[in-house]
Amino acid sequence: MLKLKHNLSFDKVLVANRGEIAIRIMRAATELGLKTVGIYAYEDRFSLHRYKSDESYRIGDEGEPLRAYLDGDEIIKVALDCGAQAIHPGYGLLSESSDFAAACKKAGITFIGPTPEILETFGNKIKAKEAAKESGVSTIPGTEAPLESVDEARKYAEKIGYPVLLKAAHGGGGKGIRTITSEEQLVSAFSLAQNEALSSFGYSEIFLEKMVLRPKHIEVQILGDSSGNIVHLFERDCSIQRRHQKVVELAPAVGISEETKESLYEMALKIGRHVKYQGLGTVEFLVDQKGKGYFLEVNPR
Repeated sequence: MLKLKHNLSFDKVLVANRGEIAIRIMRAATELGLKTVGIYAYEDRFSLHRYKSDESYRIGDEGEPLRAYLDGDEIIKVALDCGAQAIHPGYGLLSESSDFAAACKKAGITFIGPTPEILETFGNKIKAKEAAKESGVSTIPGTEAPLESVDEARKYAEKIGYPVLLKAAHGGGGKGIRTITSEEQLVSAFSLAQNEALSSFGYSEIFLEKMVLRPKHIEVQILGDSSGNIVHLFERDCSIQRRHQKVVELAPAVGISEETKESLYEMALKIGRHVKYQGLGTVEFLVDQKGKGYFLEVNPR
């Protein structure tokens, strides 16, 4: 297998994930000459990722396979006990947890991903939108703070016009979004949206945003290092969706001009530079029928 030279500050990395995700990270780490540590729940004791690592350790209790991979304290303890100086979370699970990233930092372990501060900013859609505005990027008209009451929501909806979207501030994966086309629907959906946000994400905060009709959903990948360098890795079209969840990705994007693409690249880089982004991330935009792009969110993974 090809082995590449590296100048990393660690030589042993624990992969805090499972299955194919973990295997791909382990392969990349091995090619860099790093030692790898795997973790596995009891139910994954025969999973291939356990055997692809140089060493592996069981975590969690039998009968709780998901909780095992979400137990940041135990994962950090395993890393410290086996001498792993870095943790790679992959995606999903703890990859976007600012608390876990901060705990790694406190334990003296390198978290391979964005900083805790970046994860906290982009884990909240309202804070993310605020960061985009501060960087000079176009955002979709909407409330700038969590809605306190249905009356507040009604007044703002009247101001920007229907249709609007009620969105969970801590939502993700296409969940926590409700399309609202009238005042009556807004009134009946308000408390339901709050309860859905609380049950799905642990926070009841919701906000309101103007609905962009028939948009293109375009994502731009960015990559930043700890020295302040940041680049974009072009775009992909994620407009084919079901229930606000993308089904097909096309790269490069089709049906939008090169001028629009260049504007999206520049906006993605502006946001990245503003927050001093580290690691890989996806900046998402909606492009309207006139080719104007609006910031949507950042997935810091």
